[in-house]
Amino acid sequence: MVKHEKYMQRSLELAELGAGRVSPNPMVGAVVVHDGKIIGEGYHQKYGEAHAEVNAIAQVTSRFNNAAELLKQSVIYVSLEPCAHYGKTPPCADLIIKHQIPLVVVGCRDPFEQVDGKGIEKLKAAGIEVIAGVLEKECQWLNRRFFTKVQKHRPYIILKWAQTSNGFFAPDDGSQLWITGEQSRKLVHKWRTEEDAILIGKNTAAIDNPQLNVRYWEGRAPKRVVIDRRLELNKDLNIFDQTAETLIFNEVKFDVAGKNKYIALEDFDRYVPQYILYQLYLQDIQSVIIEGGAHTLQTFIEAGLWDEARIFTGKIVLNNGIKAPQITGIIAGEFPSGNDRLQVVQNKPII
Repeated sequence: MVKHEKYMQRSLELAELGAGRVSPNPMVGAVVVHDGKIIGEGYHQKYGEAHAEVNAIAQVTSRFNNAAELLKQSVIYVSLEPCAHYGKTPPCADLIIKHQIPLVVVGCRDPFEQVDGKGIEKLKAAGIEVIAGVLEKECQWLNRRFFTKVQKHRPYIILKWAQTSNGFFAPDDGSQLWITGEQSRKLVHKWRTEEDAILIGKNTAAIDNPQLNVRYWEGRAPKRVVIDRRLELNKDLNIFDQTAETLIFNEVKFDVAGKNKYIALEDFDRYVPQYILYQLYLQDIQSVIIEGGAHTLQTFIEAGLWDEARIFTGKIVLNNGIKAPQITGIIAGEFPSGNDRLQVVQNKPII
């Protein structure tokens, strides 16, 4: 089993390379091992393109003239159950069967209805031995966004905010205040490249006029989401600049204006977080960072609709202002971030 864990760990490392590029698909890594040596590896690199197993087997066939014979004597390690259905690409289980790989080691089952054990069943029916559940918790954790979307019918929710050393979120006079330093801001931009969307409330858009892009990091810019009940925000704000798809939740209209999409909710007096998350789920958005303001964050906290909170505490002190959101959960870790302190809190166990 230790041997299997070693190669599954490598599959996980490969899978993580797909972060921010494969959604709404899961991140998956695969390793082909022959006689104790890795002879091919791959990962799902981009949504709609080849899956991890395809890339790993292709590497074997491109490197070895006797690839067909090697594969018949190899083990393939996959962090998530091989698919058994036709989607954007053919079933990976069929490819493994075609190459007659005798042993498949799977990290965890795929909860997606069209897979969910069917890939494993297809492999076993073809006479292939399957070992499942190797580093299962680690494999589930890596794809917690995908699992949340499939099982809960909503995106994975990350709350993010910065607070002063004495617990304030912002001044109460409507002025803008940078609480954290440059290193923390760069880290936030890195996080943005890994998620599908960023959500803010109307006051944050009006006061901070954020761009919600990734100018401090290289990677994919997420979609932008703003809550503007009565469509009162100035159309000259950065969030409406057409540089990224922007969803505006309101009670006035459904409309599309270039990359700005207006989505009217049926009831703005109750269940607003639930309605918003279900609409985002319907748009195949797998994960959302909620970046403010304090009222918006607290609304999702009180609804219990969050999975992870990332809270920066700076050294700045405010004598008065808007209090930071209040949250209880499982403290997953505390880390330095330049001169700031980052605390990561999880809601009840995700997997």
